Amino acid sequence: MKKALLWTCGIIVAICLAVALIWCGEIRSIGTIESVGGNEYLYKMEYKAKYDLDDLISKDIDSNPRLLEYVIGRIGKGLPLKIKSAQVADEDGNLETFNCTSFQAAQDDGEGFWYGRNYDYYKNPTLVTISRPRKGYASIAVSDMSHFGYGLDNLPLKFAKKVNCLAAIYAPVDGINEKGLCTSIMALPGQAACQESGSHKVGTTIIMRLWLDRCATVQEALDLAATLDIRHDAAVGSGYHYMIADASGDCAVLEFDKEDGWKSMIVRKDPSEKSMLVTNHLLSPKYYTTVPDIAVGNPHSKSWWRYETAGAYLAEHSGTLSMEQAQECLAMVHWKDLIWEDGTVEDTQYSNVYDQQNITLALRNWNDYDTTVRFSL
Repeated sequence: MKKALLWTCGIIVAICLAVALIWCGEIRSIGTIESVGGNEYLYKMEYKAKYDLDDLISKDIDSNPRLLEYVIGRIGKGLPLKIKSAQVADEDGNLETFNCTSFQAAQDDGEGFWYGRNYDYYKNPTLVTISRPRKGYASIAVSDMSHFGYGLDNLPLKFAKKVNCLAAIYAPVDGINEKGLCTSIMALPGQAACQESGSHKVGTTIIMRLWLDRCATVQEALDLAATLDIRHDAAVGSGYHYMIADASGDCAVLEFDKEDGWKSMIVRKDPSEKSMLVTNHLLSPKYYTTVPDIAVGNPHSKSWWRYETAGAYLAEHSGTLSMEQAQECLAMVHWKDLIWEDGTVEDTQYSNVYDQQNITLALRNWNDYDTTVRFSL
């Protein structure tokens, strides 16, 4: 009896040691997940597990389902985990409520630049992920948790419920790295880029993780993008363009030409200007228009109104803002309980102001403009 008990205990210890060895990084990461400031819809995670972006690139993953399969394989290591994204198109193939505003503006003390960003979407929980990869730059990135299975009635309150949060490392929608490089994504309905040059393929958010981990400047980010085929998951019903800005004040918007094989189109900030702005319509001269046009953007999201309104505020301040003014610029174009024809409700899920000099994030969640939560490396 005693020997049997010792044998059983030995097996249990061996299993525990094996689990700790195999999932050490994942377990440590999950252990850091916590709500921020008592807000049950805002979470923070320190990502401590290993991940291999070269391996990810080699897999040519260009859709959300394939990315989730990859994530499951990396995290589960053979176990039957399930992760389901809520980012899908409606019955008409549209994703009309994913709308955003981003800008870079000079700081009023002359010491650096702000990077502002509104993320407008359904009411979903938010996760801020801090990562310090062995090979790459440390970063602060923000994710919409619905992209890896969470919702208001499905929150990571227990250990087992927190596992899906590990997928956030591959799914940033904006962020800043230790060099001050910032990036964010804005939707363009019906314009899912499908580059096909023969290079390795990367999906919607994978390119952003690559920029955060590997690039210090806008030019490095653009050069990296040029070595890959960027492809947006057509099943989502939307394409995207990206803003990239660095600590020197360089800023660019990367877009894709639907009439010419989805070739990259780059709009750079004028060196004489101190700010640059983007919403949900194309800025490239080939397509740019001041009149709302469904062919080049999203009139439903008042993209042109937001562009004009935020642009006027930036111009009024000559592209130079204080922290409070950067937040005010975002507040002027935020959504609050916007109800669409199908009954869905859109809010500004969060408003972020990144300090590209001091590498910090000031986040205001769900239109709570009286509360600013700060993150740093």
